[in-house]
Amino acid sequence: MQVDELNWAILLRLQENARYSFAEIGREVGLSSPAVAERVKKMEDAGIIKGYKTQISYHKAGYQLKAIITLRAFMGRLKPFLEKVKEFKEVNNCYRITGNENIIMEVVLRDQVHLEEFIDKLITYGETKTHIVLSQVVDFAAINKSRVK
Repeated sequence: MQVDELNWAILLRLQENARYSFAEIGREVGLSSPAVAERVKKMEDAGIIKGYKTQISYHKAGYQLKAIITLRAFMGRLKPFLEKVKEFKEVNNCYRITGNENIIMEVVLRDQVHLEEFIDKLITYGETKTHIVLSQVVDFAAINKSRVK
């Protein structure tokens, strides 16, 4: 499926706020509500729109720390880690990456004691490096046509 100008306009609105009604989006992009709904359904079916999520403030949910942790897996420990990481409730996002490290994770933790306990779980799989997040400078920037060449 090709993402044309109208689809990009719809995607931008949905990335701003996935709770916009089809009527609101339609008014902004010049389509009827049913036309927007049809386009959204086609983009969902094509896998362009993968889903809708709720963003939660980790601070207000009771977590004090957000961290980025990289893991350089020990020989033979990467595959077991790739299965185990799915069970860690602390992990919000986990990426397999190129470079010296194999894994980069975004995690939220109650406090420094929780961080220490979590690192103790990880060190059986490899060498870790932890970076505490002080603030988020860019927050879920929209993917738009100008990024696609």
